[in-house]
Amino acid sequence: GSRRLRAEEIAIVAEYLGVEPPRLVGGGRPGHPTGRVPLVGYVGAGAVAHFYADAQGPFDEVDAPDAASSSTVAVQIRGHSLGALFDNWLVFYDDKRDPPGEDLIGRMCVCGLADGRVLVKALKRSQVPGMWTLLSNTEPPIYDVALDWAALVREMRPR
Repeated sequence: GSRRLRAEEIAIVAEYLGVEPPRLVGGGRPGHPTGRVPLVGYVGAGAVAHFYADAQGPFDEVDAPDAASSSTVAVQIRGHSLGALFDNWLVFYDDKRDPPGEDLIGRMCVCGLADGRVLVKALKRSQVPGMWTLLSNTEPPIYDVALDWAALVREMRPR
């Protein structure tokens, strides 16, 4: 209690407590302390996400979307996995990994499947209780899939 916290310390504490850091901390965009978010991987063939492991890269940051939170991250689309127009675009989402809910039906999400794959797809409730149908613009639907988590895509934009 004898010294003031630095801006980056306040942001770390806010993230630990699960609250948004003050808007002025670290400058940057509203909701994100640095105005930049980590690029955590890429989306390749079949809209499958590949994440960079610790000590692998490239390590990069990109400008945060306007509505970014302290948990917002990005993946880069490589090739035509989400359609021919989306090569080299960025997909932003909050890396919270909550089970999918009714609010995500019909929405584009980053989805963690029970088999370990991570896909970018739109969600539809399956006719099988507890299962999901995953929709794509470029591929046939994937029916009756168990999801461990789903995160709403906040924004997509060219890199």
